[in-house]
Amino acid sequence: MAKEIVIVGAGYAGIAAAQKLGKKFKKDDSVNITLIDRHSYMTYMTELHEVAAARISADEIKYDLQRIFKKYKKVNLVTDSIKEVDHDKQELVGEQRNYKYDYLILAIGGEANDFGVEGVKEHGFTLWSMEAAERVRNHVEEIVYAASREHDEVKRRAMLSFVVCGAGFTGVEMVGELNEWLPILAKEYKINTNEISVHNVEAAPSILNTVTEVEQERALKFMRKEGIQVSLGDGIVKVAEDHIELASGRKIPSYTTIWTAGVQANQEAAEWGFERARAGRLVADEFMQAKGYDNVWMAGDVVYYEEPETGRPTPQIVQAAEQTGHTAAVNLIAAITGEEKEAYKGKYDGNMVSIGSRYGVALLYGKYHLQGFLAMFVKHASNVIYFLSIRSLYYAVRYVKDEFFDVKHKRNIFRGHTSTKGNILWSVPMRLFYGAMWTVEGLKKTFGMFDGTSWFGDTVVFPFPWLQEVVSGASEATSSASTAATEVANTVFSLNYVYGEEPMLVFDSMPGWFASIMEFMMPNQDVALFMQKMMSLVELGIGLCLMAGLFTWLVSAVTIALVAMFCLSGMFVWVNLWFVPAALAIMNGAGKAFGLDHWVLPWLGKILDKWAYGTPKHIYKQGVQ
Repeated sequence: MAKEIVIVGAGYAGIAAAQKLGKKFKKDDSVNITLIDRHSYMTYMTELHEVAAARISADEIKYDLQRIFKKYKKVNLVTDSIKEVDHDKQELVGEQRNYKYDYLILAIGGEANDFGVEGVKEHGFTLWSMEAAERVRNHVEEIVYAASREHDEVKRRAMLSFVVCGAGFTGVEMVGELNEWLPILAKEYKINTNEISVHNVEAAPSILNTVTEVEQERALKFMRKEGIQVSLGDGIVKVAEDHIELASGRKIPSYTTIWTAGVQANQEAAEWGFERARAGRLVADEFMQAKGYDNVWMAGDVVYYEEPETGRPTPQIVQAAEQTGHTAAVNLIAAITGEEKEAYKGKYDGNMVSIGSRYGVALLYGKYHLQGFLAMFVKHASNVIYFLSIRSLYYAVRYVKDEFFDVKHKRNIFRGHTSTKGNILWSVPMRLFYGAMWTVEGLKKTFGMFDGTSWFGDTVVFPFPWLQEVVSGASEATSSASTAATEVANTVFSLNYVYGEEPMLVFDSMPGWFASIMEFMMPNQDVALFMQKMMSLVELGIGLCLMAGLFTWLVSAVTIALVAMFCLSGMFVWVNLWFVPAALAIMNGAGKAFGLDHWVLPWLGKILDKWAYGTPKHIYKQGVQ
């Protein structure tokens, strides 16, 4: 009978464990692997602040599990919410059905910890789930709109006062995004920005306590420079509907308090029979094995394990989640196969925090201090690397698209210069002209139109020495060389053609390495004649595609490659190098404006997407009868 491995939770830790197990047992029919989560997607938790402040949409950080696990056929996906663990029966009780297990990994994550502060549950907003982030965004939009209609100045200022409690990573990132978004809303609703105030309240005497003083000082300086009012060493003791109260007795009028002051283990596990420690986290040993259970492992934010080197519990960060998930999977494998167990050893390469979309601070490998553009670039790079590490090129590309190109209001590290949200209609004339140019060239070479010279004849047109026939004696060769030298001598470098000038070639002759490639591809005249005919048809096809707006991005990329080949072949002049920037310009979606790409690309995308990943579903029941 097959052994049943069940993983509960499809966050960073659960995905790391499931992929490790799926790879190990991909050809083992004696093992079944089931990954259960209440959602059919993974929430990219580190970007929730961007959703809450409307920099990106919620869909942009929902990563469908079927896409992630398409290459892991062994992992069965189930959408359900686990309510109870029956240790005697080795069974999980879900909302929809029960699940037998022989081996269990709990990676159920964490949730906001309000520390029992009065009024947080009733009047505060948390930021530890997609639903919470959407509530924050909707509330901020609604309260700013309501403030735009409020005549009482005192109440209006309270409505336009926003408080973020906690100055850890989540709090600082949230307050930075909020401070960047509010002026955009103010402009939309015709509100004076001087009436808006943004506060970051921290009970500790400093911010970002997991990094060095260098990052703390840089971040604090930037926040205050941007007008964020930072209060340190004075925690919130009460949250009311229209104000907060601090330990010092000070009150801050506000209808919006976003609570990011702490994290605790998912409280659904409180009654599951496991030993609990600080903040409700479940106690595990160095092998991530649950205390008192031989067939249960913990991973992610739910784990409480004190690392010997520091005496502190594993941090509730992405790197620790992935590493605990990996350790749990390795030791579960050891329990089945008898392989050597592996103790957890945390390796944290760095910490990065963004303060809005354009500024951040980072500490890499405990010694490299970064700030500004470079810190933000490293943060984006680390996110792309994560998607590549889970073998999801699709989401790596999508992340780059969302963060660098599909942006509004200049909210990215390039201050909007890379945005594709502009009006691409004006690039259509360039596309049509560029397509007409390639079409004319294709017609000339294919049918000999316009100048009577066709590449479909019996004469090789490529100026490659090994393809040229010897015409006659040395005198003719000398004469030809003399003529060529004269022509070269009269050529003029220019990026613009002027009457009476002879355009200069980019390369007078091929580089040796490129000549070797060309000689391999076209060793004789017969092959060369075939290649030049194909080239004629390719150019004609390129021109027609560009004029029709069909596969514009791909065809433009091909033209750039052809220009590079023509240059290296000694067949291209400087004047025509405008081909390259023209191709780059129309790659910005010019085919979707009055072009076939408007219909063809979405249709083709749906077909390819379904072929590669199947149909994404709201509820998964793989392997469930």
